[in-house]
Amino acid sequence: MIDTIIFDAEGVVIDTEAIWDKGQEEFLRRRGFVYDRERIKPLLTGRTIAEGVDVMKQAYKFAGDTEALAHERADIMHDLLVHEVYFIEGFIEFYASVRGRYKTCIATAMAEDLVTLVDDCLNLSTLFENRIYTLANVGYRSKPNPDIFLYAAQQLQSSPQNCVVIEDAPHGIVASKKAGMRCIAISTTYDRENLQNADLVVNSYAEIDLQVANNLTNINNK
Repeated sequence: MIDTIIFDAEGVVIDTEAIWDKGQEEFLRRRGFVYDRERIKPLLTGRTIAEGVDVMKQAYKFAGDTEALAHERADIMHDLLVHEVYFIEGFIEFYASVRGRYKTCIATAMAEDLVTLVDDCLNLSTLFENRIYTLANVGYRSKPNPDIFLYAAQQLQSSPQNCVVIEDAPHGIVASKKAGMRCIAISTTYDRENLQNADLVVNSYAEIDLQVANNLTNINNK
């Protein structure tokens, strides 16, 4: 029986995926490259900023200190987020319908300083009563490792089999399945065909039926 909803942040609670695309475009433009979204974005989602730098260094064959480049990438995102961050359409209404009936939290791979920035803009910590967990809580073991979701369940004193994760990316789906949790994927970032390993795939929050999710067996637990 589902009693806990774990929300990924980006593409699920906050609408940042277009901002990341702009950030990637600018970061690579400075080095004379064109951002190939279809090829590169699946490799970046769920990763830390530094891991994403290493992915792009390998994919585009450029050199540089990863830490310094990660700071540059974070600065680009900081400038964009200040002006362009919003809630995902339908999230507020959905959250209002489940708040108080389910235990809820955010579990995100987003860098802590960017989480703080978004929190300042949208007041996420109040909305989730400070239940916002990042990779800093799990030694920066990023998705598709399940650590962030297992940590969130532990903090909420929930059994993994009673948790449902709402995700938007393949790495997050894999992480939720490894954690032994059900997963609802929302196609805000990727097409439905890229999300088929989730237990339930929807196009919007209006399509989420938690009763249907509750009756599904976690057959993709790997």
